[in-house]
Amino acid sequence: MTKIAIIGAGGYVFPLRLIGDILSFPALRDCTLALMDVNLDGAERTAAAARELIGHYDFPAHVQTTTDRRAALADADFVIITFYIGDAETARVDKAIPDAYGIDQPVGDTLGPGGVIRFMRNAPVYAGIAADIKEVCPRAQVINYANPMAMNCWYLERLGIATVGLCHSVQNTSHMFAEQLGVPYDELRYRVAGINHQAWFLELRRGEEDLYPRLREVLTGRFGLAPGGPSAIAPDSGDHSAPQGATTYEGAQERVRTSIMRAFGYFHTESSHHASEYLPYFRKNASLIASFIPQRWPPVVRVRDVEARTRELLASFKEELVPSTEFGAYIIHSMVTGQPRVIYGNVPNRGLISNLPEGCCVEVPCLIDGNGVQPTAIGALPPQCAAVNRTNVNVQELAVEAALTGDREHIYHAIMLDPLTSAVLTLEQIRSMTDEMLAAETAWLPAFAR
Repeated sequence: MTKIAIIGAGGYVFPLRLIGDILSFPALRDCTLALMDVNLDGAERTAAAARELIGHYDFPAHVQTTTDRRAALADADFVIITFYIGDAETARVDKAIPDAYGIDQPVGDTLGPGGVIRFMRNAPVYAGIAADIKEVCPRAQVINYANPMAMNCWYLERLGIATVGLCHSVQNTSHMFAEQLGVPYDELRYRVAGINHQAWFLELRRGEEDLYPRLREVLTGRFGLAPGGPSAIAPDSGDHSAPQGATTYEGAQERVRTSIMRAFGYFHTESSHHASEYLPYFRKNASLIASFIPQRWPPVVRVRDVEARTRELLASFKEELVPSTEFGAYIIHSMVTGQPRVIYGNVPNRGLISNLPEGCCVEVPCLIDGNGVQPTAIGALPPQCAAVNRTNVNVQELAVEAALTGDREHIYHAIMLDPLTSAVLTLEQIRSMTDEMLAAETAWLPAFAR
């Protein structure tokens, strides 16, 4: 019987999505699901929905809930991490203080001031998880879904924990391509590599046809620069293939990624809304932001929406229980049954991408079977793509060093190297902003208190 521990199981809706994915595979329907969260009410909410699903199909799976992390991890075969470390105030601080300095982060969970400080809150928790895993489930496969993905996975690897980090940006972007180009999804062939939220579609094909020329034509026609000059931005055609907000990758707002593709030659995986945070070109001032991102993402799910969304998800499971595009359950199924699959995972760069730093966290195709996660060596990225990635890797590296060494200066260094922050603020302003953020989150970051 396979034991799967979900750390952060009290999250809104997503842990239940993962459970539905797991139970969609007959070989996993006798598993034990150990749902751990510091908020037992949240874990029980997820467990109640999971038990209802299990009862509907009369599966033999067993669900446990606990606030005791070691108990959840004990003898686990798989450990899924999907949590947010912080509260409503930390979420506000991560965005509000940088915003007061002119750093408008639409999300702020991956890079920049918000991403770095979020990782610093995560690090002590990851250190505790790593210590527990070494003692109570040393052979477990760790699957990380929590952001900032690259920093979290890089840190876990430095702590000696083999981890694969999972995102959905490759899947969602490739589905967007199929919609935009009118190509059946199962006929697309692609090869992607880089870093999380900034991996590059190096190849995009349908059989022998190279689809990149069509992609450039379609997206440049909708979101490219106007003929009048390099600073003029073409009006949005309004020809959206799906309602804005349907997935955030549906192609309704792709001016940022289209501009990146025109400049650097390749399309990358993270949505334009999010991607605009990771480079210095798109968020220098309010008018520029509005021209590239005319409609902001809706706010995160409200607590009062959770019950309705949970019921909706459960109803869909009861109608048809099939896996989503998330890779987590596929990894578990392949490792348990030996069925080979290829997924995209975030793993240590051990000779995988030759022109990115050794040891950094890269996103590459990985073969999954009974032997575990086996990453694919890509070789060199196009040099301009690797150079863009390295601007983000610099931030990740210094944040990880701050967590490993406890050196507050490295937190400043990480944020000073952030492409957007450094495009807007002086070094003195960055230090002042960082001090304010650390002071506001002293309760979560006592090691860096002054």
